[in-house]
Amino acid sequence: MAKNTKKATRKFIKNRLPGVLEKRKDGAKIKQRQQVKAKRQARNAKDAEFLGGKDGEEGAKSKEPSKEDPFGKMNVDDFFQGGFEIPERPAKKSKSKSQSSSNAEKLGKRKRSEPEDDNEDDSSEASFGEAPVLSDRDAGSDEEDATGMSKGAMEALAQNDPEFYKYLKENDPEALDFDEDADLAEVDGLSASDEEDAPKKKKQKKSKKAAVDEADGSDDEDPDSAEVTKAMVTKWTKAMTEEHSMRAMRQVVLAFRAAAHVNEDEGKEYKYTISDPNVYHELLLSTLKNVPMVLNHHLPVKESTAGKVRVSTDSKKFKTLTPLLKSHTSSVHHLLTTLSDEATLKLTLSSIIPLLPYLLSFKKVLKNVVKTVVNIWSDAASSEATKITAFLVLRRLAVIGDPGLREAVLKTVYQGLIKGSRTTSVHTIQGINLMKNSAAELWGIDQDVGYSTGFTFIRQLAIHLRSSITNNQKESYKTVYNWQYVHSLDFWSCVLSEHCSPLKEAETGKESQLRLLIYPTVQVTLGAMRLIPTATYFPLRFQLIRSLLRLSRATGTYIPLASALLEVLNSAEMKKPPKPSTVKSLDFASNYKVPKSYLRTRVYQDGVAEQLVELLSEFFVLWSTSIAFPEFALPVVVMMKRWLKEASNKSTGNKNNKINSSFLLLSQMLERNGKWIEEKRAKVDFAPNNRAGVEGFLKGFEWEKIPLGAFVVGQRKQREEKAKMLEESRREEDRKRQEDREKEKAAPESDDESMEDVDEDEDDDSEAGFDEDDE
Repeated sequence: MAKNTKKATRKFIKNRLPGVLEKRKDGAKIKQRQQVKAKRQARNAKDAEFLGGKDGEEGAKSKEPSKEDPFGKMNVDDFFQGGFEIPERPAKKSKSKSQSSSNAEKLGKRKRSEPEDDNEDDSSEASFGEAPVLSDRDAGSDEEDATGMSKGAMEALAQNDPEFYKYLKENDPEALDFDEDADLAEVDGLSASDEEDAPKKKKQKKSKKAAVDEADGSDDEDPDSAEVTKAMVTKWTKAMTEEHSMRAMRQVVLAFRAAAHVNEDEGKEYKYTISDPNVYHELLLSTLKNVPMVLNHHLPVKESTAGKVRVSTDSKKFKTLTPLLKSHTSSVHHLLTTLSDEATLKLTLSSIIPLLPYLLSFKKVLKNVVKTVVNIWSDAASSEATKITAFLVLRRLAVIGDPGLREAVLKTVYQGLIKGSRTTSVHTIQGINLMKNSAAELWGIDQDVGYSTGFTFIRQLAIHLRSSITNNQKESYKTVYNWQYVHSLDFWSCVLSEHCSPLKEAETGKESQLRLLIYPTVQVTLGAMRLIPTATYFPLRFQLIRSLLRLSRATGTYIPLASALLEVLNSAEMKKPPKPSTVKSLDFASNYKVPKSYLRTRVYQDGVAEQLVELLSEFFVLWSTSIAFPEFALPVVVMMKRWLKEASNKSTGNKNNKINSSFLLLSQMLERNGKWIEEKRAKVDFAPNNRAGVEGFLKGFEWEKIPLGAFVVGQRKQREEKAKMLEESRREEDRKRQEDREKEKAAPESDDESMEDVDEDEDDDSEAGFDEDDE
């Protein structure tokens, strides 16, 4: 029964209580006005009787009090029966005011109050949070009646009815705000009184100019001067570092806001102006380093071992500092959108990290900050150090935030990753890989949120793939065959490889929740690589196979990849003799398709064969210590030998001896490794149905010492040396480009515009040339 009553109470509070309260307030005001009017009429009637006149107008005129004595010949007993009500008199400008004040002094400075009946009628309503009917002594005007209950009444309400007090706090927080301190919503009008002194409940009214003069911090400074000087910055910095002065921090925040919007024609006036670059630099450094320090001194952040942080948001200091905190965060956010210097950008990003615990209560501010930080993190022009610093901001927020905030961070990061991977080239592939590897860490902070967001995004990829398969339009495949889709699948491979590995699960002591996402990721990846099985998209297939190899290696999941590689080997591109060509070798890491000029050429055929040998050897080395390796590798060995036999045909075979020799070597290594496994398993004493014995076969054996493992190790070293040479040449090319750009900046403006146009055309051709040629 009590449970139903409690439920009905909550339902009443939610649906009907706000309207009932409004009606009661309006009714109380009307009732108060009617009572005051009735009392006034009764008072006038009594005044007429006290004057001793006759009934009628003539008697009333004769009974009017004189101007010199407004109370007439009223005795003291009759006066006190009037309820301390002063009879109405003709209004006068100054004389009447002085007379009323003198009369009030004679009466002991007491004013009229409402009768006790009014308070008794409204007592029951006031218990539900309604503003009671106040006397002139308490309120003085109708406007003050609408402000709500007093602070003492609200404290009593919190003790008597905590559930309703909580409802008011969540739905009408303004009713609980009592303006005992100065309102700090406008940072420009902040008081300059030191925070070490206790705030006064009653403050004298000051002019706007006086408040600004006091906020400047000293009397000797020119009040009309708004220019920030080096001495001012030094004084503020000293006060913040030595005394942790909130007064100095306020001035720094105001000056920093002007610095963040410097050289912007917004028609907005700020308290300070900055024209000296040295002062600007010192102010920037002082603000970014010292403001978080002062905040932490007055509002220390308590962090638990689990990573949870706590800031006393209910304290008076936090409410006082809220406008300063919001203003400073807004300035930092605006500064991030305008900075181009890498060192300053990195410092600004680092200054956000200690501010995050204080901003957890301001979701809208955090949303804007996260979006800007993700844009910097995903920008191809950002340096590696800047990307890492931006990621640290995101990671810190994901650690200390609640699940809702973590989900918002993960979604924003994923969107930034997709946006940043739109254009992929030799120069941007390193930054994209850094983004994928760093973002993968965020999905393991809260695996409940990580699983829900991961499932949503992988499902979205599957929907795109299904629509491309079922749609009969000519270019429907382009929703799948693009860089964003390829990098998305590769990213989920990174996420699952990092958090579903046996080592990671052993550290946490339980199986990862993200392991359930392995199957849908593998199925979508296999479907995407087989969507268009032509030679034009062999690079895309190789990239997706690398993603699945990483996933299989890290999680120990078997993924059938040999058939997808053998399809490439048996394609017409690899069976027919190549034609000579002078095109340069293709970089398979930075391309997902090739132009038509590469097809059937020796350069492309050699590159595809090199990729096949590498991927087949990497695939088989994963299971090179398995007891079933001889039977596992036999079909592939037979297929390669059959292909080599067809290639040796003089009339129709492939005359590329380099390819034939590489596949012959691979088949021999697979056979050698199979024979080595057969020798080892001949010595075992358990049957094939012994699952524990099969899984423990050669467990812990170093795979680098077996025949296929030694072959793979040698191949990896060769590829690393080749990749190192290519990276050095790329950096040299980037350095030359940077020098050319600096020369262009130093050139005359007339030549500068034409050179920029030429460079833009060259970049467009280099990045989009393959697409244009293919189309």
